[in-house]
Amino acid sequence: MADSLAELNPVGPAPDNRDLTFGRYLDRWIANKADLKASTRRGYEKHIRLYLKPGLGHIRLAELRDDHFDELYRAIRQIGRPLKGQRPSFLLLRLLEVRRDDPARRRPLGAATLARIHATARGALNDAVARPSLPIRVNPSVYAERPKPRRRHALLWTAPRVAAWERTGRVPSPVMVWTPAQSGAFLDFAAADRLYPLWHLVAHRGPRRGETVALGWAEVDLAAATAFIRENDTGEDDEFDLDDEDDYDQTKSRAGDRLITLDRATVTALRIWRLHQNTEHAAAGERWVDSGRVFTHPDGRPLTPDGVSQRFERLVARYSTVRREHAERDWDADYLARRHRMPATSIQAALDHGPLPPIRFHDLRHNAASLTYHATHDMKAVSALLGHASIQITGDIYTTLFEEADRAAAEAAARLVPRTNLPAGWDDPEDPGAETDTPEAEDPDLGL
Repeated sequence: MADSLAELNPVGPAPDNRDLTFGRYLDRWIANKADLKASTRRGYEKHIRLYLKPGLGHIRLAELRDDHFDELYRAIRQIGRPLKGQRPSFLLLRLLEVRRDDPARRRPLGAATLARIHATARGALNDAVARPSLPIRVNPSVYAERPKPRRRHALLWTAPRVAAWERTGRVPSPVMVWTPAQSGAFLDFAAADRLYPLWHLVAHRGPRRGETVALGWAEVDLAAATAFIRENDTGEDDEFDLDDEDDYDQTKSRAGDRLITLDRATVTALRIWRLHQNTEHAAAGERWVDSGRVFTHPDGRPLTPDGVSQRFERLVARYSTVRREHAERDWDADYLARRHRMPATSIQAALDHGPLPPIRFHDLRHNAASLTYHATHDMKAVSALLGHASIQITGDIYTTLFEEADRAAAEAAARLVPRTNLPAGWDDPEDPGAETDTPEAEDPDLGL
């Protein structure tokens, strides 16, 4: 019966698909994908344009093997890295050719970016395997070797770490978090910056970079002190960042769409920003671009995620430059203000506060997590604020930060117990000459 049915209903690739190449299939696949978020579609298209088609697009779909993907992933890992005397493979040369006019895309890629490229290839080929009209029955990409992304734990810029950074210039971890005092120093320094409300919002309430850039006024209710996070502009070059932009944090789950409450200071900052934006709108006149977004260029055009990161990094670097020029050249605040075109109050803030070690703009979001946990000691509240898919992700990322906060909580709890009579030597337990002959020690009934 099975043989008879096979003769009556032949199943196999359509004649025009037998010579279908992987590249042509990918073009067809992405064109037919429905119900994709705009950011997800852009990511798939970049993976296809910059990796999958240049690397393997010329191979027929029916001839794809797992070792093809081994070679592709090996070549991807070599982008931007020294070859140590080896000649680049033809596959690597093809990958570099599509980057010839964009040096930024020749930088090394991390394991998380490779994992996202692999996910695109795997998903496309899984769809191909499920279609009887295509000449492929097994997904060869699933067997390819690739490095697994490591989750990086956030570390706090404690005083010893800051001192070591000042001596050596080395940063202890790719993911570093400022203390509340350091965050305050930055915000004081950046108080006159045009995008101060953006820095303030991220430092206190922790939206992602793309969520901040994509935030629209329609989702902000200043009277109710809330903002609804529903869009994420990942930007054109996000996946080429050296540190992979917190790869484990880019959730596509429902947790990413969330309502966040705004504190009074953040509401004030946004009210002032809206008035400033209205003034810019009036000045721009017909040139105004009505993007509907909260944070824009002076003519209304949307900000780009990469541009926001670069502006933040320049501000942090300028803070250190101001302190160095004051220390080494004895320039006063008024001269430094003229030199850097900043108010003297901002310059004085940098001189009055301590050193400000570097962090990425995305790490400013971790500051909100730290503040929220210090205030609530509720990991679920932190997870909800940041839009993590699960509380486990929150715990994995912030283990070290939360341990330090818990130590502070233990000290605070101990201080709640009133004491009037402490044992001898309590004030200086390291002093070997401290008095130990207390009355209790001399009492033979205690058995001491």
